[in-house]
Amino acid sequence: MPPKKAAASEKKTLLGRPSNNLKIGIVGLPNVGKSSFFNALSETDLGKAANFPYATINPEEARIPVPDVRFEWLCDVYKPASRVPAFLTCIDIAGLTAGASTGAGLGNSFLSHVRAVDGIFQVIRAFDDAEVIHVEGDVDPLRDMEIIQTELRLKDIEWVEKALDNLKKSGRSLGSNSLADKAKKEEIAVVEKILKVLTVENKDIRKADWNNKEIDVVNGLSLLTAKPVTYLVNLSEKDYIRKKNKWLPKIKNWIDTNNPGDPLIPFSVALEERLVVMSPEEKKEEETKVGATSALGKITQAGYSSLDLIRYFTCGPDEVRAWTIRKGTKAPQAAGVIHSDFENKFVCGEIMSYEDLKEYGSEASVKAAGKLRQQGKPYEMIDGDIAYWKAGG
Repeated sequence: MPPKKAAASEKKTLLGRPSNNLKIGIVGLPNVGKSSFFNALSETDLGKAANFPYATINPEEARIPVPDVRFEWLCDVYKPASRVPAFLTCIDIAGLTAGASTGAGLGNSFLSHVRAVDGIFQVIRAFDDAEVIHVEGDVDPLRDMEIIQTELRLKDIEWVEKALDNLKKSGRSLGSNSLADKAKKEEIAVVEKILKVLTVENKDIRKADWNNKEIDVVNGLSLLTAKPVTYLVNLSEKDYIRKKNKWLPKIKNWIDTNNPGDPLIPFSVALEERLVVMSPEEKKEEETKVGATSALGKITQAGYSSLDLIRYFTCGPDEVRAWTIRKGTKAPQAAGVIHSDFENKFVCGEIMSYEDLKEYGSEASVKAAGKLRQQGKPYEMIDGDIAYWKAGG
């Protein structure tokens, strides 16, 4: 019998942890500019939210404000006492070397750190500098990308083989009648498919097609190649400004061949390090002078989007705040991000879109135009919603 078609209303389950508090890790070989990039990223407020006390959680973890013109506009309209933008939590992970999957270098701790994050900023070095040694002896971004992809895949293969082994051991005595046995057999079949994707198809897990049931199994394994990757190519300041580098077309081609659809963002750590210590006015002046702008805002936004994160706003004279949720979050769970009581005692949400507020100019005008909507529990939040929650006593 052909498989039943999925109901049109079935929502695609997302790869990864079902959480709003997701983290992105900075990954790469040693001496490619990871820590310098992290330092530039974590010291900057991207010119936004200047009155928000900057939070670095510990030396290798920082919360980076995500630039958003909508948030800035809402702050101009409401002139709140406090402004809290959306954040991306970023973690600097020690350099990976060839052989990490078998424990070489800091292999095991490196891979456990990658396992603990939800997405990856992969920093690739595409500049020559006699002062900065390369762990592999010379600069070759394609080889570096191969090393990282291979090490992450090898570790996934090891974990999947172990999981499959355990499942088969516990499934030896399976009869075929009970629901539990049937579920176990289905799980074994999915794990076998995962292994095939990694070994026979030579694909990263995130690049295969999975149905919702399979995604649940994939998510249970916390695989490294299931995590979204944004490739950040670290260029010399000169190459970044002139938008030319001999490696860029080859890197683009490598990504299109191996991981089609993954974003590629060229940037220059050298330029970012110079800009980050300047005042906003000096920075603007310098960017105009050299004819290039900082890429940190673009990188932060790309990382945030790669994790399927969106935001909604709460607005008033006391505070304008962006709340981070994952795509597909329903109203009660979105309210629960503020306080669990809002979710548990949820009554409804009064919701207007940012576009409507911008078009009509004030909440009163939005209401008069019939654009303020009362939404109940089934409502799925849309990026840019402005919400007022009503909860029972």
